[in-house]
This record gives sequence, C-alpha cells and structure tokens, in this order.
Amino acid sequence: MTSTVPTTAVQHSDEQPPITMFGPDFPYAYDDFLAHPAGIGQIPATEHGSEVAVIGGGLSGIVAAYELMKMGLKPVVYEADRIGGRLRTVGFEGCEGELTAEMGAMRFPPSSTALQHYIDLVGLTTRPFPNPLAPSTPSTVVDLKGESHYAETIDDLPQVYRDVMDAWNTCLEEGADFSDMNRAMRERDVPRIREIWAKLVEKLDNQTFYGFLCDSEAFRSFRHREIFGQVGFGTGGWDTDFPNSILEILRVVYSEADDHHRGIVEGSQQLPLRLWEREPAKIVHWPLGTSLSSLHGGDPRPAVTRLNRAGNRITVTDAAGDIRTYRAAVFTAQSWLLLSKIACDDALFPIDHWTAMERTHYMESSKLFVPVDRPFWLDKDARTGRDTMSMTLTDRMTRGTYLLDDGPDRPAVICLSYTWCDDSLKWLPLSANERMEVMLKSLGEIYPDVDIRSHIIGNPVTVSWENEPYFMGAFKANLPGHYRYQRRLFTHFMQDRLPEDKRGIFLAGDDISWTAGWAEGAVQTALNAVWGVMHQFGGATDPTNPGPGDVYDDIAPVELPED
Repeated sequence: MTSTVPTTAVQHSDEQPPITMFGPDFPYAYDDFLAHPAGIGQIPATEHGSEVAVIGGGLSGIVAAYELMKMGLKPVVYEADRIGGRLRTVGFEGCEGELTAEMGAMRFPPSSTALQHYIDLVGLTTRPFPNPLAPSTPSTVVDLKGESHYAETIDDLPQVYRDVMDAWNTCLEEGADFSDMNRAMRERDVPRIREIWAKLVEKLDNQTFYGFLCDSEAFRSFRHREIFGQVGFGTGGWDTDFPNSILEILRVVYSEADDHHRGIVEGSQQLPLRLWEREPAKIVHWPLGTSLSSLHGGDPRPAVTRLNRAGNRITVTDAAGDIRTYRAAVFTAQSWLLLSKIACDDALFPIDHWTAMERTHYMESSKLFVPVDRPFWLDKDARTGRDTMSMTLTDRMTRGTYLLDDGPDRPAVICLSYTWCDDSLKWLPLSANERMEVMLKSLGEIYPDVDIRSHIIGNPVTVSWENEPYFMGAFKANLPGHYRYQRRLFTHFMQDRLPEDKRGIFLAGDDISWTAGWAEGAVQTALNAVWGVMHQFGGATDPTNPGPGDVYDDIAPVELPED
C-alpha cells in the first residue's frame, strides 16, 4: 500500500549507485545484513527450542518468525484472520481461472531491497506496474474539472501539468535539500544523511505537507496546488496526504519509494505464504525440512484476546481460550488493536509508548476490482487512433483506475477505483455492486463510447481497510508533531534502555517503521525485533555483521527535546 509521490528530477543511472530505503531516520543497511554469509545472529545452545510468541501473521510477523526459527527458537504465530495481513490477494466469485486482485499492497519499489531479499528467497517474480505515465503504461488519461487529456508521456499533457511538476521539484530542492540527500543516500554517506536530516526534523516536524507547499514560492499559485493535489505525478494525486507531516512525504521522496514500481506476478500474498511453508537450507536446532507450517501443524494459533505480564514474562490468551506464557513476544499487528480488541495490562509498555500508540493516525483506503474478458482498452479507437481506454487519474469518484493484463488474448482485471481518506469514506456504506455502479457511471462520463460493463465476467471485489476489524485503516501517517511518538515506537526494540519490568514484548510492523504503508518498513522492523529477542536470550551477531542494535548508538534517530 502506498502513498503518492511524483517522479522527481534525479533518476538512477549506471554511473550512480541505486537509491535504497537507507534512512534517513535510521541509516542502517538491512539488505547487507541479510545478505552477509555469517547470518544475522545466533543464541546460546541452552536456549534452543525456547518459545517466542509472534502476534500477527502479516509480512512482519512471518519474517520475524522465520528468522527466529532459523536461530533455533520456536516461534508461536497468532493470526486473527489469514496469513498475509495487508498482502491480500483474492480471486473473483463467478469467474473461473486464475485472475486475482490485490486488495492491499500491489506495487513495490526497487528501493525496497530488504523486501527484495525475501521475494528472491521464495522464488517470486516481479514485473513493471502500470502507474500513470510509467514507461510500461501504454497511455494515461488525466481528467480534471470535466476536461480530459490523453498522454503517452508527460510531454503530451498541457504545459500547466509540466509547470506543476517543475514546481514540485523546485519546492523539494529549495525546502528539503533533495539533491544533497539523494546523493548521500545513494552513497550511504551516514554522517551527511544525519547532518541533513537532523536540521530538517527540527525545522519541519510541526509542518503539514500542504503548509510546506504554501511556503514555497514555486507553489504560490492555488491552481498549481490544486492540480498537484488532485492529479499529481508518479502514482497520482496528493491531496489525501496534505494534512500529514511533511517529514512523512520526504522519507518517501528521498528513497524513491513511489517510483519505478513493480508488481508480484504470483500475487503479493504468496510472499508470506511461501515463507510460512519454506524449509530453510540453513537452520539451527531444528531438523532439515522444518518450516513454520510444520512447527504449527499447518495453521497458526487464533486471534489474541488478552496480553498481560506475569513477572518478567508475557502471558498470551487466544480466542480458543488457550493461555501460554513466554519469555519474549513480538507484536506485529496494527497498534490500535492493543487499545481495542486485545485486553492489555497497562504494565505492558511504558506510559510514553501507550501515548504514542494512542496518537497514531491511520489513513483510510478503498479499492474495487472487476474481472473482464480481455484487455479491450488496448483496442484502437478508429476515429482518434488512441487506446480505447487508459490508466486514468481524475477528480471524479474513481480517482485512480488501473488496467492490469497478462497479454492480449487473456482475461484481465480493472481496478475501477483506488481511493484514500475522505474519498474512501464516501464509499463506506455501499456494497461491492453499488460501488461498481457508481464507478462505471463515473468512468462513463470520461469514456462515453466505451461499454465497460459488457466486458465484465465476474462479480466485483472490494475492500475498505478502515472497516476491516483487525486493521481499522490502511496504514499509519504521522501528523505534524508526531516525530517524537514515532521515535519511541521505532526504538522500542532497544530494551536495555527500558525499565526491567517493561521488557520482553517487542513492537514491529510497518506502522512501527519510519515508512508506514511500505512492505520494506514491515521487514526492517521485523529484523529489529529479531535482534531484540536474540539479545534478550543472550545471543549475539557475528562481529563481521553487526545488527541494528549493535550499531544503534552511532546512527540513532534524531532526538527532539520534550520540554
């Protein structure tokens, strides 16, 4: 699941090292850590077989459980719904075949290099995702205020759109040292990254994204800000992010998290599912052929209903009434569940961490997909010579429409609408079929001569993440002034800094990361938690491959004063 950021002026070339999600808050090379032949750590043999609770079977939970199992611990995974979390791939009722829809994450940037480690590990393949104006996208239609523009490249759009793109690049350069930070992140120049970012955090923590634009001379035009908000560049419009902290946006822009996206051909949910079934070639304590699935008899434990402390241990009660106590637990579900669906002792976390969870701000998001008989949008209009239909950005109810196919003679899928925040809430009372009717009407106003309905071959599928009982939102997005809260949550894995009676449960998941909504953040925080559990059990990393906790003092996130 992604936010939206336009393509920036600086692009990767063969002369430059590739950009990765290396910082800016915590510039640690998780990809190098995973690739090192020494492995990511070990625990004393006397601790082999010890149980560790892992709460949540999304990507973060499964990565944490997989790595803990490889170390010789016994992860016990609890999952309320299905393995995958917001990596959710579904089929279509009434439609035979292998067509699927990605209800959560569907596009992943190459800068997600720790994520890519696991994609490669389980043998998944990726291909370019058809974002607007991307090289792999045949055509794009920008429809704003009732006026449509057809484009195969940015140069085909009216000049005002290029002016808006130039204004954004100028705004980034002048207000956020974009080129300097981009260069420092490519070169993994830790001192320079920290120097630039420390100044920006102090300067911009209280600033909204919209306020950042308004402070720029480049965006003095309201019309330009409006176009940027409603249509944008890259993956689409920006206005749903306007109230959020500009620091959230800068993290994405610096790391090119919204550029050059790729989709997982076999379906994104296959990543956690294949890790669940994977039998590692190198594993400690457990016999070869062991997998997370085999350790659990095929299925994870059910939903957690209660968490409490028993001395310096964590007691977990699940929906089946089973009660187990662990020396360590990793919590990877969305943190709001600790405030609502799970009964918790106040003693689980320090009060400042509870405050950080209570202040968490989640964004809503909805999608609607339909299966169609073929990629009819590639047919050429006899009158204009253009594609019959295009990837579409609009200020109408659909907002973003994506066209997904595997070739000209095969059934295909349309994401009729992908929306955020208030646009998502507009759909909330509607059923899947009611939503489809609204979206077909909206698209019919853009493409009056295209009969989309005649191509539909199965029932629509939809999701509103704010209405999902174990999510209550698509992903976290910090508001201005939230930096201190995010820092508390991210650094929670460094438990030597906590009182002894507050240790033993580790927070992980993308909303604990600095890049909520990105699978890379889920992976990175899982690895932080694994390091924390290993450390608690008396383990250590190899000296040649220090873990995130080993180098923490050298690269710790900026700490803002609280007085």
